Amino acid sequence: MAENSGLKLVDRDDHGIDRAFRADVLEGLRQNPKALPARWLYDDAGSQLFEDITKVPEYYPTRSEREILEARGAEFAASIGPGRAVVEFGSGSSVKTPLLLEAIDPAAYVPLDIAGDFLRAAAADLSAKFPSLPVYPVEADFMRRVELPEAVADIPKLGFFPGSTIGNMVPRTAVDLLRTMRETLGEGSQLLIGMDLVKDRAVLEAAYDDAAGVTAEFNLNLARRINRELGGTIPVGSFSHEARWNDDFARIEMHLVAQGDLSFEVAGEGFTMVKGETIHTENSHKFKRRSANTLLLAGGWTPVQRWLDSGERFSVVLAEATIPRTAP
Repeated sequence: MAENSGLKLVDRDDHGIDRAFRADVLEGLRQNPKALPARWLYDDAGSQLFEDITKVPEYYPTRSEREILEARGAEFAASIGPGRAVVEFGSGSSVKTPLLLEAIDPAAYVPLDIAGDFLRAAAADLSAKFPSLPVYPVEADFMRRVELPEAVADIPKLGFFPGSTIGNMVPRTAVDLLRTMRETLGEGSQLLIGMDLVKDRAVLEAAYDDAAGVTAEFNLNLARRINRELGGTIPVGSFSHEARWNDDFARIEMHLVAQGDLSFEVAGEGFTMVKGETIHTENSHKFKRRSANTLLLAGGWTPVQRWLDSGERFSVVLAEATIPRTAP
């Protein structure tokens, strides 16, 4: 059952503009090369487009992760145990969440997301599926420490971060987020996290540039959002979507590529671009076992178990909050 209509922790100005969104966009467009944080792709429209991406044939991560969640329920239950409050970071439509909740017998569910309308609709749907489970949706930017509802303060926590969203961040940002998650969840908490794996370049590039163009629309939606929310004049039709494999950093990069010289304004500030110049909108880092473990350990989490899908394309890792130590 939904215990409230959703806490709102997004900082907005008197005109309803998300201050952090405006600051990140202006800072990113001033850079050379231009780059914007991937989390801003996920407004309500972007969140729906991402759900559409998960259904295209080229996009394997969702199917691979669902396979793990469906097949390993008994092992999750044994390793996690009952009675935890599941806190999902960037919950989106929560389509994978029922698979976990059915397996582990949780005490409560707390979805966190910055797309408020999408969040509350998904929370209501999940409440209908689990009428005896308390659900506390929180509209918040989980990149910062989040104050969880008081109702779950004394319940041990399980963080749930599916979809390999951690791969969207450069390592230093990913480590910062993992540390922030640990602060949000507290001592004695666990984290169940999806981490995509390094594989053939053609498979990776196709997954982020599907033939139907859904990922392109998802990428271009960020420009539309900037125009809508920040008074932008970005000529959306003058950009194209591009996905690139960067082997040096083991990541897929998404870019908006200018098709000609152009100029535009955002929040009253002017910007110019030349033909071929890009706005770098997303990274999707891919991992091997050692790089995944190193990242988690740096973020304050000790890996304790790891599961792969049958094609060994994707991993789900269970980690425990590392007890602070002053020596190696």
